[in-house]
Amino acid sequence: MIIFYIYLLQINFTIISLYFKENNLISKAHRTEAEGNCTMQDAKKQTIDALIIRDTTANPAPLGLLGFGLTTVLLNIHNAGYYELNSMILAMGIFYGGLAQIIAGIMEWKKNNTFGTTAFTSYGLFWLTLVGLLFLPKLGLADATSKTAFAAYFFMWGLFTFFMFLGTLRINRALQFVFLSLTILFFLLAARDYLGSAAIGTLAGYEGIICGLSAVYAALAQVLNEVYKKVVAPLGPMQ
Repeated sequence: MIIFYIYLLQINFTIISLYFKENNLISKAHRTEAEGNCTMQDAKKQTIDALIIRDTTANPAPLGLLGFGLTTVLLNIHNAGYYELNSMILAMGIFYGGLAQIIAGIMEWKKNNTFGTTAFTSYGLFWLTLVGLLFLPKLGLADATSKTAFAAYFFMWGLFTFFMFLGTLRINRALQFVFLSLTILFFLLAARDYLGSAAIGTLAGYEGIICGLSAVYAALAQVLNEVYKKVVAPLGPMQ
């Protein structure tokens, strides 16, 4: 939360700086027009051009994809039957899958990336709600969620993810695989809970491991490509 507040302060400072800079430029534009050197329309254009800010912030997508990917892999190793649902998974869901993705979503907002903001913020909150569904009954704050309710929960997330997948058709092949496999994962989890099928749950676990690893690849490919200033790991950008 400290990082979040620092980030908000940085945004406020930027807005205040822009406000004073814009006022100074507008005043200058009026003076220039009064001197007869250019029209007011030309002066306004110069003001707008002067206010263009170069984006020098880092790419938040790898952080969000890693938060999602690593947490997904670890949860689905449990779904595949290799270990119990433990505090490691819950902690990853709260902090890396949850908070880290929300931070990435806020950073994508600053970059004017609607898709990234929607995806990372939504899936970050998905992990927090999933932990809440498991924890609230243990704390005596709510009744335990039924299998039917869990099925509806995963189905709606699958539906949301399918439409997000359609958005990736304009981005790259790596993200297409991540979102398509995630759509399948959510629908498998919904079918597991609705039908009460352990076999479908195990299948979902293995499919979820593949989905999570694909997100890890998409994240690290962006990091390595940026560091080496060339394509080290291809993402398959759309033409």
